[in-house]
Amino acid sequence: MENRYLEGAFAPLSQEFTLTDLEVTGSIPDYLDGRYLRNGPNPIGEIDPELYHWFAGDGMVHGIRIRDGRAEWYRNRWVRSPLAAESLGEPVPAKRSSISQLGANTNVIGHAGRTLALVEGGVANYELTDELDTVGVCDFGGTLSGGYTAHPKRDPDTGELHAVSYSMLRGNSVQYSVIGADGRARRTVEIEVTGSPMMHDFSLTERYVVFYDLPVTFDAQQAATMTVPPALRLPARLLLSALIGRVRIPDPIAARMPVGSGADRRFPYSWNPGYPARVGVMPREGANADVRWFDVEPCYVFHPMNAYDSDSPRGDSIVLDVVRHPKMFDTDHLGPNDGPPTLERWTVDLADGKVRESRIDDRAQEFPRIDERLVGKRHRYGYAPTVGLEAGEGDTLLKHDLVGHNAVSKSFGSGKVLGEFVFQPSSPDSAEDDGVLMGYVYDRPTDRSELAILDSQSLEHIAGIKLPHRVPAGFHGNWVPAA
Repeated sequence: MENRYLEGAFAPLSQEFTLTDLEVTGSIPDYLDGRYLRNGPNPIGEIDPELYHWFAGDGMVHGIRIRDGRAEWYRNRWVRSPLAAESLGEPVPAKRSSISQLGANTNVIGHAGRTLALVEGGVANYELTDELDTVGVCDFGGTLSGGYTAHPKRDPDTGELHAVSYSMLRGNSVQYSVIGADGRARRTVEIEVTGSPMMHDFSLTERYVVFYDLPVTFDAQQAATMTVPPALRLPARLLLSALIGRVRIPDPIAARMPVGSGADRRFPYSWNPGYPARVGVMPREGANADVRWFDVEPCYVFHPMNAYDSDSPRGDSIVLDVVRHPKMFDTDHLGPNDGPPTLERWTVDLADGKVRESRIDDRAQEFPRIDERLVGKRHRYGYAPTVGLEAGEGDTLLKHDLVGHNAVSKSFGSGKVLGEFVFQPSSPDSAEDDGVLMGYVYDRPTDRSELAILDSQSLEHIAGIKLPHRVPAGFHGNWVPAA
């Protein structure tokens, strides 16, 4: 069986590189001093293509160090989870603190002087060195257990990380947490949800936390198929169905749930048409009793672009710009491929108790980003690559002007595949959209990638850092300034 997530732009690398003689075209801006980091799945060893889900590959972080207009090095390193270490023939860490032995494969950030590889679903996150070698499991100085999320939001005023974390082990709840600028949790709140949803991301405004409780939920039948012998699958499924979404699973059961181990890399979450679709709004300093829930049309949201509070004569409201998928993991259980994702604006009317949904852009797109200095604040610009084009068409990068109500696009030519593009301002106090966009561009004919650096205002190509191999299509990254 063919699996598109093991071929072409997605095909995993088989080795780690340390490169210092990098070819650069154009001119890298002098104000860039730091590392561009990107995380993504890169399975090690033999994988059954029929049982491989894109989200379940071993984590690999790619990094490029930039300073004084030069690209000093490129490195790619697997995150040394127990499974990765064993597969690489290395000593296996003694502490097995995650449900799965899968390495953190979804995002990579800098916080409190540390580099953190992130994943979700209750799986362990890892701290890395500046050179991307694995230090060990990250639990924020022992202040947060039970896993974290791939999508924390940094408050631009305080430097704190806000997050919403889900796990099948949490029963019918998710956890809202605030990690201080010192790297330690200062606040955690348990929020009740309908069942056991995959809550990939959330939104943050200056006043509120917004939860997306949508109909992709833990699939007990698939989990049982993955983890127990055939004769025991029915009782295991019935047990899981009775427990998930109702009570927290005790550790002896959790220890028997090695999701994503070995060649079976399926993902135990599926579309659930019987599950309600809603968003929850809680004041930042609120608790579970303070959450207000609002119905939305059934859909799935991996990634909001941004959110902000809006005052009007009608009363207070919250604006949510989100990438909306009509369904998720319904007909395709190997990756996100159940209808085109489009950019929409949801306005939560706190007075009327309703959500008004409208379409911003019909083109299929994902991985939306903004100027991170405006997280939770009113923004004008957003950036997102198109997705789902046929081979040879070539992806484009969209720049949305949400005040001017238009968008411009940059085509990279035929045979190109774009990843997420990250905005970095030219200076700490520069205007919104005054800076650069950075992202990997894969060229199908040569099977190589480059880090493209664009002028964010014109989308013109400023510089390219060329690599002698591909960077497999992955998930998220960030610019981490030098200390």
